[in-house]
Amino acid sequence: MQKEHFHLSKPQPRRLSSPQCDRLAEARITFVAVHFGGPGDEGVNEDLKCYTEDYAYQQSEVQEADFSYLQENFEALIPNGYEIGCGGFGDVILNVNARKITGERNDRYEDYTTTSYEV
Repeated sequence: MQKEHFHLSKPQPRRLSSPQCDRLAEARITFVAVHFGGPGDEGVNEDLKCYTEDYAYQQSEVQEADFSYLQENFEALIPNGYEIGCGGFGDVILNVNARKITGERNDRYEDYTTTSYEV
């Protein structure tokens, strides 16, 4: 399995504004993330989730926060083609305090060997 990190530093058509980040920070949200995944030429994007601590820990997920209007912004940043072939998966994550959006994409590859023998 190959892991590819990408940093989205170029301007995006639907970039989060500073006031949007300010509203997230006021709600004590430190990370916002969308997970994507898709094996077998089918892809799915999960709903946007907000976190008060490290994104890696589900217990810091904020259930009552409704920033779902940002979903479209994040989906615009998901890399194209992640669902092709064996599929891939990953996350697009906003670090609210750093005002930095990063993405992580993992691609799946199928590998096999063929052996022939006489009986």
